[in-house]
Amino acid sequence: MPRLHELFRHCREHGGSDLHLVAGLEPRIRRAGHLEPVPGWPALADRELRAILHEVVSDEQWREFEETGDLDFAYGLPEVARFRGNYLRQESGASAVFRAIVPLDELGLPTAIEKLADLSRGLVLVTGPTGSGKSTTLASIIDRINRTHRKHVVTIEDPVEFVHRDRECVFSQREVGTDTDSFSGALRGALREDADVILVGEMRDLETIALAITAAEMGALVFGTLHTNGTANTIDRLIDAFPADQQAQVRITLSDSLAAVVSQLLLRTADGKGRVAVNEILLRSSGLPNVIREGNTPMIRSLIQGGRAEGMQLMDEALAALVERGIVAGRDAYLKATEKARFEQYLED
Repeated sequence: MPRLHELFRHCREHGGSDLHLVAGLEPRIRRAGHLEPVPGWPALADRELRAILHEVVSDEQWREFEETGDLDFAYGLPEVARFRGNYLRQESGASAVFRAIVPLDELGLPTAIEKLADLSRGLVLVTGPTGSGKSTTLASIIDRINRTHRKHVVTIEDPVEFVHRDRECVFSQREVGTDTDSFSGALRGALREDADVILVGEMRDLETIALAITAAEMGALVFGTLHTNGTANTIDRLIDAFPADQQAQVRITLSDSLAAVVSQLLLRTADGKGRVAVNEILLRSSGLPNVIREGNTPMIRSLIQGGRAEGMQLMDEALAALVERGIVAGRDAYLKATEKARFEQYLED
């Protein structure tokens, strides 16, 4: 049995989100946002760590790591969890980080996010910093589609994190580097593959962004992620990715195709025992297309405030609700808030 299995079990049993392995240090897990050592494990020399890491990858993957100094992959341990793994070479030798992929039923997403699964077309963006749970939120939406609709779903990921078993839907899950050369190439192919739903794990470049917008315009339901903060910033970032002479046309196209933007943060819970996702939610409304076409993104805040009955919410409103329910500490909410004056009342002396 691979020795990593023991560490994977410890990570999940003790509420860890990540397992960190570094040559010269003892294994550590990230729990409630903080790194802590794994009891009973000594510091691992580079040679020993490399032997442990080699046990859970193929010889071909190991050769890639030795040649390039980097490796991304996913690894599942039945009845424990699936992990997204990253191997890297650094100053003291080998290193690795494994992120536990949270079971979908543990998320507790707002109803407005779950209902995105019922859309028939359009572009849905889930945004936020690295490690904020974007992929998990998207996987939850896709899982709902799989249970409630009969569609062809194409996912393009690097690596494939959640493996979806065919229920009501038919899945084509493609891993960049293994099943396809690039996000853009696979996305271009999906347009010819009778895809009803397309998941783009990461919209990294202009070509991928343009193809995602085109696919949504052509009638597919497209989900993608961006490393942006806030719904208004996401729309500006998307348009700014294009050359200046194309931006006016992109605004028109995006105004017709954008269905929702969900901005997500992950905060430590007040008791220090876990983390909780907090979301800003922008849904398509009658006023949104005109705001996008005119480049008047500051008006998005007002659109969200006016759409509370439909499930829209500002990030500050979501943060305040978590503080008032005792789920998140006031100081942590203050640090993430946009209008900090509103949260000064929650700061401890």
